[in-house]
Amino acid sequence: MLPFRAVALLVQKFGGTSVADPERIREVADHVARCRRRGDQVVLVISAMGKETDELLRLAHEVSGTRPGREMDMLVTAGERKAIALVSMALASVGVDSESYTGSQAGFLTDTNHMNAKILDVRAERIRVAVDAGRVPVVAGSQGMSTDRDVTFLGRGGSDTTAVALAHELGADACELYTDVSGVFTTDPRVVSSARKMHRISFDEMLEMTAAGCPKPAMRSVEYAHRQRVPLHVRSAFTWEVGTWVIEEDPDMEHAVIRSVVTDLSEAKVTVSGVPDRPGIAASLFRRLADADINVDMIVQNTSQGGITDISFTVPHSDLERALEICEAQRGEIGAEQVTAEPRIAKVSVVGAGMKSNPGVAATMFETLANHDVNIEMISTSAIRISCVVAEDDSDTAVQVLHDEFGLGATEF
Repeated sequence: MLPFRAVALLVQKFGGTSVADPERIREVADHVARCRRRGDQVVLVISAMGKETDELLRLAHEVSGTRPGREMDMLVTAGERKAIALVSMALASVGVDSESYTGSQAGFLTDTNHMNAKILDVRAERIRVAVDAGRVPVVAGSQGMSTDRDVTFLGRGGSDTTAVALAHELGADACELYTDVSGVFTTDPRVVSSARKMHRISFDEMLEMTAAGCPKPAMRSVEYAHRQRVPLHVRSAFTWEVGTWVIEEDPDMEHAVIRSVVTDLSEAKVTVSGVPDRPGIAASLFRRLADADINVDMIVQNTSQGGITDISFTVPHSDLERALEICEAQRGEIGAEQVTAEPRIAKVSVVGAGMKSNPGVAATMFETLANHDVNIEMISTSAIRISCVVAEDDSDTAVQVLHDEFGLGATEF
């Protein structure tokens, strides 16, 4: 555990499962009361209860096929406003003085991009005043007010980013992200029973893990914390045990070659076949995709044969239909022969800062998959990550054998 001052200022974020019902909300209130009794100052950031955001989105789709972004933001942020009021009431019942604040009341200024707004500034004077007065501010996560003075929603996982931004602005000792898991694991423990919780991990490794598909914490929050050097503590709101610290890399420490194996089933592969191999073709195709706000992940272009090549890339499942429409529209323009899609793929990645100084990780990964008849369709790398696209049906096997091969189940982190 990281050293704190005798009295710590903590920003504690509680996700939807942590405040899913009245019993869970009372548990959170009891926890805050315990923190206060030991002398800590606490600022809370609260997500919508349980699956409430999903329910609000479902209602919007049932009500109308036309859903203006401004009204969608007004709708989905209602879940957090409801939750903060209930948490403040629960705190009052255990003798903790608190006040609830919407994102705009807490001073979050954002851009005008509805449903996925970015934080421009945090003017947290009201929150500082409340803390100095001995109260616990209860802030609605994932929301703010735009430069056009409209309510904005930061997108999925935005409450993590709210908490990190507030921790930086207040100079907090740490930002604690409470969720339904006890920390960050070497891989998904539902797939590999020997997966182990890591006691600490570097920001760089955590960023690569979230980019490769690790769902918690949200990647934007890790980027923000890394940039502003805010220590993160990912931990359980159900067991209250010490979780995983995400901190600056210690240059004097020797790092494990591989820290984790991450799998991502959220992407699909698109292949544009029979593409003329000449300058400007790929630029034209990917510019159209970028203009449509389609996030392209891995890209592979095959070796040209007779002046013809194939281009494959991955996109989120949610963008697959639009990506196919754009590629089909471009097919005639660029002279391609065919556009196909493979939705049942998995991206399997190994991540570890130690691979920078240990050659042979890629060879070991590829050999291990080959020895278990797992075919590799695409490959991408960074300094501390190697990712392979495999068939979805092979994903669990790939994760298990790689986790075993790199000895992650037998290593203390």
